[in-house]
Amino acid sequence: MFRAEANGRRLSLDNAGVIGGNEVFKDRETGSRWQQSSLRAISGPLQGSHLRLYPFLLTNWREWRRLHPETLVLKPLPGYADQIAAKNEQIRAGLTGKGSAPGGVLYKDDRLPPRAMVLGIVLDGASKAFPLEALRQVRVVNDLIDGKPIVVIHQPASDTTTAFVAQAGAMRVTLSAANADASELVDRETGSHWTAYGECTSGRLKGATLEPIILEPEYWFAWSEFHRRTDLYTPPRP
Repeated sequence: MFRAEANGRRLSLDNAGVIGGNEVFKDRETGSRWQQSSLRAISGPLQGSHLRLYPFLLTNWREWRRLHPETLVLKPLPGYADQIAAKNEQIRAGLTGKGSAPGGVLYKDDRLPPRAMVLGIVLDGASKAFPLEALRQVRVVNDLIDGKPIVVIHQPASDTTTAFVAQAGAMRVTLSAANADASELVDRETGSHWTAYGECTSGRLKGATLEPIILEPEYWFAWSEFHRRTDLYTPPRP
């Protein structure tokens, strides 16, 4: 999800096909074409410009309603509601990690199967991918990206993943799950308790919040194509 504006200009984007196995969009205002995974204009008057990612949460409906009980729901266009079941099945099939890369993909990184789902982070120019299957097992990952401490939290009951700079003020914090679903966490440094959304609810650091990091859900073939120097998280051996 990205902000539909560039160089101070609001844009309206339409699907314009696929290049290298990755979707391309065309803006109505200038006719520039934008690559989905790189967020870069690859042709047209805005060539070389970048779109900014918009903070979002990939979760299930139950968890979203718990967090936002007054939320509004977009009403489907006529005929679209009939397609939702098939689309959901397509999404579930996509999360299995099975299958080959689509035709046209130019780059191959054999560290993961091409359709393995990863959650990617770009921080200060460095990138790292966290396989969804690994997060489902480990749940809480304390790591470094370009020397900056980060924490990635996965709640398996809702398949919700969040990430933060692991620092409260001047203090670096190391988090671990305090319950089976990692919806509650505790830091090693002070014993304070945190939510999976970066808020400290009790202890010495009560009231502190962690700076959120935007996670990019991608198939491995797409992430590795546009982040060719990416690091890859590997869970510790049992």
